[in-house]
Amino acid sequence: GSLQVEMLAAARRHGMISYALAPRFQDMLREVAAGTPVVVLQNMGVFFDGWHYAVVVGYDYGLGSLALRSGTLERDVLPFAAHEVMWMRSGYWAMVVMPPDKMPATVDENRWLTSIAALERAGDARNARTAYQHFLRGWPDNVNAAIGLANAHHSLGELKDAEGVLRRAAGNAPDSVVVLNNLAQTLSDLGRDQEALPFAERAVAVGGPFSGAAQKTRDSIAERLRGKGSGVQRLQ
Repeated sequence: GSLQVEMLAAARRHGMISYALAPRFQDMLREVAAGTPVVVLQNMGVFFDGWHYAVVVGYDYGLGSLALRSGTLERDVLPFAAHEVMWMRSGYWAMVVMPPDKMPATVDENRWLTSIAALERAGDARNARTAYQHFLRGWPDNVNAAIGLANAHHSLGELKDAEGVLRRAAGNAPDSVVVLNNLAQTLSDLGRDQEALPFAERAVAVGGPFSGAAQKTRDSIAERLRGKGSGVQRLQ
């Protein structure tokens, strides 16, 4: 009776990354060939809805059959065509569950980053940190991933690490308000307000949809330098 969104969320509660596959038969086979079981949503009904999740664990391309864990069956062998009919009714919905230090065989940069961000939003900063680090090995210039990694470091109290990530991101995206604002905040949190203020002022000068939050950060740092003290805002 679980909805697809609940299936995706369940894995995150265990520190894993849920990744919805593209609705393609070959993507499902590629993941299985790589050793990753694939959860598929089928509709087995004929005259009524028969929604059912199964786990594809193997296939025989020569015979044209899939091996699944299905309900109480440890090994349910289905012809490709029979599975196609039942799977098609769900819009070819499928997902894999990955540990944070691995990536799917069919990984897509933007969709994988979204999947990691969902783990971070679930409150698992430690595993999100690992996932962002591995992501950046594949796509080192992705600024949004760098922001996510810095946020994870910050949540874990690793401010020097957050600073390093944000400084590298600022080199790749010198006009990113989020990077500049978060670098200013991190430096301020490290007690280096004099160093933080120019970054906050640059964020305000760039403007854009985050300009209001950047202005608050800039004003807060300026107040701290005047000895009044105030909070700053980290952008997501």
